[in-house]
Formats: sequence, structure tokens, C-alpha cells
Amino acid sequence: MASPHHLALPPLPVSLKAIAHSLKTASEHENRDPVVTYWCRLSALQSGLKLDKGSKEAKAVLIPLMDWLEKEKKVLAGHEAITSEVVASAYIENYAFKLFAWADQQDRDGQFSKNVVKSFYSAGILFDVLTVFGELTPENAHAHKYAKWKAAYIHNCLKNGERPVPGPMGGEEGSVSDPSEGALGWQDPMGGSLTPQIPPQSHQSEHLNPEEAESKPVPSPRLSKVEAVAPAAPAASEDEPTTPCGLTPAQIIQTQKLCKYASSALDYEDTATAIDNLQKALKLLKTGQES
Repeated sequence: MASPHHLALPPLPVSLKAIAHSLKTASEHENRDPVVTYWCRLSALQSGLKLDKGSKEAKAVLIPLMDWLEKEKKVLAGHEAITSEVVASAYIENYAFKLFAWADQQDRDGQFSKNVVKSFYSAGILFDVLTVFGELTPENAHAHKYAKWKAAYIHNCLKNGERPVPGPMGGEEGSVSDPSEGALGWQDPMGGSLTPQIPPQSHQSEHLNPEEAESKPVPSPRLSKVEAVAPAAPAASEDEPTTPCGLTPAQIIQTQKLCKYASSALDYEDTATAIDNLQKALKLLKTGQES
């Protein structure tokens, strides 16, 4: 469902250049995923208010952006991925990982193209957007760093006529420039851009665990920051049922997450993070307490 409220912004001043990437990603999804567009623009607003909220040029961008968010929030009031931060965070995370997984598989298969670069890059931007809800998990932080590095690496290789090396590499991850600007010929998303071509899959909020999706009103976009943190597994209570191994279902889920984070760290050869998460999982299994 496309948003009935199209947003036309003036050119960004130099002081707000850093939010251009989030705004481009928002525009790319405006006609096909209003949830992604909403959170990308809210992320851009929050960052923009921190960068420059006083100059005339910045206000010409931020005030229309703020007004659009308020109107769109009312239009999408019945969408749980707008009204619940837990659902919204999982929604954006799920979509980012679908982009990442597709690009990563193409990369490991040696299939390099503009769409692979764009998918890695868009995934990296969506991981940036996730910080609206709090600090990134170790798994998301790894994927965020890797996606942006891969986008820059493959982009530079294609630009220079070199064949990229598939999969992770041992070199340092360099800075990331916007791959939509350069020799690969992408159009500006404001005027019709190349969008990542991933297999059509549902990423609606109904796939989330309804027990984790507590309805929680999202603060007004007029605030400079959404006061939210990533959901953590609740501590055991006397009234909460336990499994035969003595852990609550929530603690088992948390243990599984820690093991997943460890596995993800190993994908990027980060043994220190893998060991840390495995030790936390082992302590939780043995004592029922988190580190």
C-alpha cells in the first residue's frame, strides 16, 4: 500500500548531507512498503535534528519531514509495525536481513552485479535505522558493518574492472561511499531508482511472536529521539513456568539468541565475540542468570 502523502523535499544543505542515505531508501520504498518509508524518515529526522535544527535551510527540510511523519502516523495507526516498537524493530530487522541474505548468497556464488551492491548497501542503511529502537545487537552490528563494507568493496571492484573475491575477506573494512553516485549508473531514488531485486517474500508483522509484540505507543516524531531499547528477555519470576531443565521459556529463547550471535560472529571470524556470547549462554544454562 502506497502512502497517500507524497513527500517532496528541497535539496539537502551540506549540514544534513548525512541523512541523504536514509531519505533515499525511504523514497525507494514509498510506493511498496510504507512501514520501511516511515521508519527511514523518522530516523532521518532524528539524525537531522542532532546535526542542524537551527539554520533556515535545515528547517526547510526538517519541518516538512516532521509534518509528513505526523500525518503518516495517523494514516497507519492500525498497523502494528507503526504503533508497537517491538513489532516495528522486528519488521525492519527482518527486511534488512532478507536483503542481506540475498546479497550474501549472490556474493558467495560469485554473482556480482549492481543489485548485489544495492542490496548490501540498503541492508546497511536499514541497520542504521534500527538504532532508532536502541543499540544494535551483536548480530546486527556485525551484519551492519559487513554489509556496508561489502557494498563498497564490490562497487569499487566493478568500477575498476576487477573481479571481487566472494565471501568474507581478511582485509580491513574501508569507508563506504554512496554506491548510487558513481560509475554504476544508478538514478537518484527521488526520480526513480534501481531497487534491490530480492525474491518476493512476506515480511508482515503477523509472522512475529504475538507474545513479544506488546502494543506500545510510539512517541511523537516531534521528539528528537524515540526513547526505546531493544527488547531483552525478562528475568525469571516465581510465577513463570519453567521447563524440565529449570529455565523459563524466555530464558531458553535468550540462550538460543546468544548462540545465534556466536555463530554469526564466527561468520566474520570474530572469535572474541563468539566466545563471549557462548560463555553468556553457558552461564544462563547453568545458573539461570544473565551476565
